[in-house]
Parts: sequence; structure tokens; C-alpha cells
Amino acid sequence: MAISFFSLDASSLLKMFKDRIDQQKLEGKITTWEKSTDGVYYTHKAKEWNKLAWVKPNLFNDRLTFNIIKPQNIAVTGLVYAYYHGHLTETFLSHFDQNFAKSESTALPTPQDKCS
Repeated sequence: MAISFFSLDASSLLKMFKDRIDQQKLEGKITTWEKSTDGVYYTHKAKEWNKLAWVKPNLFNDRLTFNIIKPQNIAVTGLVYAYYHGHLTETFLSHFDQNFAKSESTALPTPQDKCS
């Protein structure tokens, strides 16, 4: 699951994502994603999807890419893969549509993804 958000300032886009998760003010806060305790990975907060997968951000010159990472001892199913894909894209469109030019999603895992 590679989801890339193409931006002239990918590092600022990632910072905005992190800041919106951490912010105290409810207006504009991202309430559907949470960081891992080490702050490296993100998972969806919905009870039925929480910690079924993690996404890890990677910065490139022209884009911010998230790869899917399986939790310990559980493979990522196609349904979980699809859910995380769709909801991360929805989050960025809802909160940061003015901060990236386009997004791109892969249909199948890339070598950087760890699904099984």
C-alpha cells in the first residue's frame, strides 16, 4: 500500500498531519488516526480497525509516501489494506487538499510494504 501525496513541501505536509493529530483544539483536529508510542507509525482509531495495520511515512523530494506495515503476528488482509488506503486518502483530502497537487495509490503492496 503505497499512498503518495505529491507536494512542493512534503516535509511540511507530514508536519501538518502530525500536528493535527496532536492538537488540543477540536476544530480541525484529526480524530481518526493515532501515532504509535514511538511516534513513527500511524493506525486508524476506529474500534473495529484499530491496530490491524500501521502506516509509515517516507519523505521524498516531491512527495510524502505512506507504506503499510503489519502488526506483530497478523498479516494485513485485502479488506484492511483497502480500508486504510481509502481512509488515509480521505483524511488528506479533507484536511490538506490545498497542500498537495495529487495523490497516487497502488493497488497491490510495494516492496516497501510489509503485509505478511
